[in-house]
This record gives sequence, structure tokens and C-alpha cells, in this order.
Amino acid sequence: MTSLRRRYSPLAPALLVALAVGATACSKASTSDLTPEQALADAKTKLDQAEGVHLVLATDRLPRGVSGLLGADGVGTHAPAFKGDIKVAVSGITADVKVIATAGSVYAVPPLATKYVEVDPRDYGAPDPAALMDPQGGLSSLLTEAKDPTEGKQERDGDQVLSTYSATVPGKTVASIIPSANAAQDFDATFHLDGDARLHEAVLTGPFYPKGGDVTYTITFDHYGAAPTITAP
Repeated sequence: MTSLRRRYSPLAPALLVALAVGATACSKASTSDLTPEQALADAKTKLDQAEGVHLVLATDRLPRGVSGLLGADGVGTHAPAFKGDIKVAVSGITADVKVIATAGSVYAVPPLATKYVEVDPRDYGAPDPAALMDPQGGLSSLLTEAKDPTEGKQERDGDQVLSTYSATVPGKTVASIIPSANAAQDFDATFHLDGDARLHEAVLTGPFYPKGGDVTYTITFDHYGAAPTITAP
């Protein structure tokens, strides 16, 4: 019995490694069967079917003299509704504004104020945050409106391995999300899908504002299924 253990036990680790590699290869084969268009369409479906999601939108800079959206951080649901914070640049001043958007109305706590008031987000150079979750014209539309998507190398974000797809997106689609975007020009887009084939990050570059050159916005998505009750203040 001892001789048998000595003879076969060294093979056990190698066998386990081989089985693990084989299982991984099968898993990759099942996802690689999808074309880039199918993978992005599947990611749109997953985002549209989620009750809600935590999203963060940010840019490193806006062109000098431009009023617009610097960032947003909050939870959007398919009510549709949004609750969180946006950062805007208006007339050279940067402000962080608490926002609630629901039932077609947007409420914000303006700088130096203590209470929510109803506002027009266009005054801040921002979209209606609740509209970001609209399956028709919201963020998920970027995935299926993408033109000529191509799959790139996998990338790592912490402990996540992300699939990468590059494409262009019509300006008309981008303008439905950020109204100041040039609807007549295409935007460069990169999409990162997580291990569950859900949209983890979208990076958009192009003429978001009438002057000052291209701007890049990065939008990240996590906590799929988050669905707090969001009501008017």
C-alpha cells in the first residue's frame, strides 16, 4: 500500500491542475462563442433587467471656460429614479450638489443652501440623472448603438478580469445622455464587461462641449440589484 501511495501521489497535483485548466478553457469557450455585438447586447439586457445599480461618472477635466458635468455618484433605479451627488462646473466655480430625481422632476440642494429645491438640470450643464437608467436612450443604449465593436485583450481591475470591447458610438446616442454632446459626430468608446458578462465600465471620448476639444468620461457600474426606495424630498 505504501508503494502505491509513493507511486501515484505525485500525479495528483498535476491532475488537479489539468482539470482546473480544462474547466477554465471550457468556460472561456462558452463566452467566446458570442460575437462582440452579442456580448454587448447581452450586457445591455443584464443592465436593463437589474432593479438598480450604483454608478459613478467622472472626467479628469473640462475645457477652460466650459460649464458642465464633472461627475456623478449615486444609485439609479428603473423606476426611473436617482439619488446621489453630482459635481458641476458653472461659470468657473466647482460645486458638489446633492440630487434626487424621480417622477420626471429633479431636486437639488444648491451650494450654500440646506434644503432641496426643484431645479432644471440643464442649468448645471447636466442631464436628468433618472434618465441615465432609461432602456431607451439611457446608458445601456450605448452598448447596442456601438458601431463595429471589436474585442480586445482582457484587463484586470483588482481581483476582476474584464473583457474589453472597443467601438464608436453615434453622437446622437451620446447626446441623449449628456445633452451638450455633439450629435453629429461619433464618439470613441471602450466597454469593460465583468466575469458575469455585465457592464463594469464604459469610457467615452469625444466632443461633449461646443468648444475646447475632446473630453473623456468614465462611467463605472457595480452593486447590480441595488434598489432603494427613492422619493421626492
